[in-house]
Amino acid sequence: MVELFKIGHISVYLFGLMIAIAIIVGLLLAYKEAIRKGIDANEYLDFLLYLVLFGIIGGRLGYIIFFNPKYFISHPLDIIKINNGGMSIQGAIMFATLFAIWYTKKHNKNFWVFADIVAPSLALGQAIGRIGCDVFGVPMSKKWFWGVPYNGQWVHPAQVYEFTLDYILFFVLWRKRKNVDYNGQLILWYLIFFSVNRGIVEFFRTNPIVFGPFSIAHVLSAVIIVAGLCAMYVLKKRSRDEVKGNEVVSRGKLLRTGLS
Repeated sequence: MVELFKIGHISVYLFGLMIAIAIIVGLLLAYKEAIRKGIDANEYLDFLLYLVLFGIIGGRLGYIIFFNPKYFISHPLDIIKINNGGMSIQGAIMFATLFAIWYTKKHNKNFWVFADIVAPSLALGQAIGRIGCDVFGVPMSKKWFWGVPYNGQWVHPAQVYEFTLDYILFFVLWRKRKNVDYNGQLILWYLIFFSVNRGIVEFFRTNPIVFGPFSIAHVLSAVIIVAGLCAMYVLKKRSRDEVKGNEVVSRGKLLRTGLS
């Protein structure tokens, strides 16, 4: 990791700084969106702070469980050494989603409304955080001009590929936020398209391989995509049924008015 400066014996790294900036920007953006949508901003801020906490915990647990379980079984004390790296974005998404479902159910809130508010912030936060990442990709087949010299060879700047796709996803979600077709559309777009983005970038990274060219991150992305598509089908059907129900009620009112 790139060390920026030291405060006494404490080192401040570029990756840590960008993660901190990402969290602050994401919180402010989601807070502003909550106000726009008429949600109690202070209550939503509490939800966001817990979401960040459980996302960090999930990111670490996801890395331990999915990417390097054998090492951490042998070195259990290293589990808490987050400063030594090892976070899984898919683990963070899964763990934070489970927390959000529990929180909204406990407080009698609409999960999909709460999730849609934070969706653009998630994409933007990931884009900002990835800027400080120095996880370079696999070696290039030839020396392309955008490559990065690393250990005597030119490698793909995988983090650049990923934050570029994340910024594109953020702009799509940000433009869509004022005219969603149903509650839950933004968060499902985020989950599906971020997983597609990660699946693309994963071909240029080095991670534990499951089969062929596909890594464990590909498998996790596929699980999220399938779950997102299933949820999208259910929500679209529910939205269409509600529209049809409202139309039937409206026609009934018109008929009763005409008969009177």
